Amino acid sequence: MTYDEKLQNVSVLGAAGKMGSGILLLTAVEMTNLGLKPENKGKTFVLNAIDLSDEGLAGLMPYIKAQVRKIAEKQTVWLREMYEDRADLIQNSEIIDQYIFDVLHVIRPTTAMEVAYRSHLIFEAVSENPDLKVKILAQIDQNNPNAPWYFTNTSSVPIQLIEEKANLKGRVLGFHFYNPPAVQKLVELITTKNTDSVMVDFAYAYSKHLKKIIVPANDIAGFIGNGHFMRDGLHGINEAVALSKMYTWPKAVYMINKVTQDYLVRPMGIFQLMDYVGIDVMKFILNVMNPYMPDEDLHSDILDQFMALDIKGGQMSSGAQKDGFLKYEKGKAVAAYDPELKTYVNFADFAEQCDETLGDLPEGHLPWKVAIRKKNKEELFSAFFANMKKMDELGTELAMKYGARSNAIGKKLVADGVAANDNDVNTVMLTGFFHAFGPINNYFD
Repeated sequence: MTYDEKLQNVSVLGAAGKMGSGILLLTAVEMTNLGLKPENKGKTFVLNAIDLSDEGLAGLMPYIKAQVRKIAEKQTVWLREMYEDRADLIQNSEIIDQYIFDVLHVIRPTTAMEVAYRSHLIFEAVSENPDLKVKILAQIDQNNPNAPWYFTNTSSVPIQLIEEKANLKGRVLGFHFYNPPAVQKLVELITTKNTDSVMVDFAYAYSKHLKKIIVPANDIAGFIGNGHFMRDGLHGINEAVALSKMYTWPKAVYMINKVTQDYLVRPMGIFQLMDYVGIDVMKFILNVMNPYMPDEDLHSDILDQFMALDIKGGQMSSGAQKDGFLKYEKGKAVAAYDPELKTYVNFADFAEQCDETLGDLPEGHLPWKVAIRKKNKEELFSAFFANMKKMDELGTELAMKYGARSNAIGKKLVADGVAANDNDVNTVMLTGFFHAFGPINNYFD
């Protein structure tokens, strides 16, 4: 079966979720583009958008329509070529509207799992629950005569576990998009010893068409991205716990968040990032990973405490940030939750005092938005962290310790065989998490 034929009937499971909707968008556009080729004229391309939420599916098509319009507006020259045989399409606006119609025409929203029984390729983007993934994929495979390929978007569950329990015999691989899939360039590719090599070739071709960067990861729970982030987040929590013995918990959270964002030049602080992912999601992923890590205890009592308080973070369907460790107003963190007081404490009440406690930023500091645009980042960061080493401030001390821990986590991923080399770890963190520099470096030696 050719690349084009494999994409003639595809299903996306969990299509109304934030990951599934992005995968659906990218695949719908790719299928439509294939359908516009002269050699594919007259062929039918079907993309089943499967989700249990009627409400989610109702909001799915307006999202897809708005995103496809943005895509179409950037490729009007190519679209004119594709629609050159349509004498009725003259204005760019008419061509764009036709393209939107064609993309939407490919998609079939439904709550019925049975439609996947006819698909040749199935993207799975349901919740990060091993038992649920196995149950759904096994059900489809037992009823689908086409021996379909399964691309699971899991960010932590070992692929071999899914393969064996669902009896998929080499027809499943990990294809971990980063959030949001429509924007993020990175995909982690995870295979098992049984994975069909033809399926791997297809995965690389599909990624190339989507202009994604593939980083292969070995089949060890958490893979590269979560393998680093989960441990990095636990370090941040533990540092805040230590600080809270001298300061209040809100102050400790504020200071660690500031250190990780400003001193380590990241797009957001670690507590904001954990809120973005979701405290509940983080706890679930750690629970998935922990049994596979006999030399570590990937658990946090703080996460348990916040879950018990029903503070979960995450995002609303609109993309707006939910309150978690931090409280947000118009996308900006403005307060930190105090578990003892059971309320949020405004940064305005203590931020200035905390900033003084942390001390000055080292000479040569650049905000993340500025730093990532610099061509000579290596030179700038070398000088910046050299200056940091000379300072004796709480902020610089915490940052040096944090950077060293981040480095050690990255090196352990390579030593444990999760990543093939240092560059793969750095590529994941640079591309998937938008860090300004990779965690494996010489800055903190």
